[in-house]
Amino acid sequence: MSKTNAPYLRTGVEEYLGRLKHYCKFEYVELPDIKASKNLSEKEICKKEGESFQKQIDQSDYLVLLDEGGKSFSSLQFADQLANWQLQSFKRLHFLIGGAYGFDPTIYEQSDLKISLSNMTFSHQMVRLLFLEQLYRGHTILKGEPYHHR
Repeated sequence: MSKTNAPYLRTGVEEYLGRLKHYCKFEYVELPDIKASKNLSEKEICKKEGESFQKQIDQSDYLVLLDEGGKSFSSLQFADQLANWQLQSFKRLHFLIGGAYGFDPTIYEQSDLKISLSNMTFSHQMVRLLFLEQLYRGHTILKGEPYHHR
């Protein structure tokens, strides 16, 4: 949730969004912060974030959560997964990055896959840049471009 505030992260996000447009139709959405979240419990924050996510998702969409408990992929494996998703018939593919407390249980239940970028913990703002880079890397691997050195 929230905007990417750090200038170095914003610059990196913009760089990879520009690169990705050459490979796929991609929409990047940052949802607004939950208002008065300081007065809410972690569970209430997750519920409100979940409600915000739900407004972006249709039943025919494929939902991937970036979650520390998710499946780990190498870059090559992730590229293979991208290729598999491209062959599927779902309407849209969503990658969701949760807030500080993870996702509401309804979002976990609705998800089709959970993936982890690392066993380490990163801020959700940092994860945006790391994930966009891996998404770009996956597309360059599929195109046989030299960005990824095997």
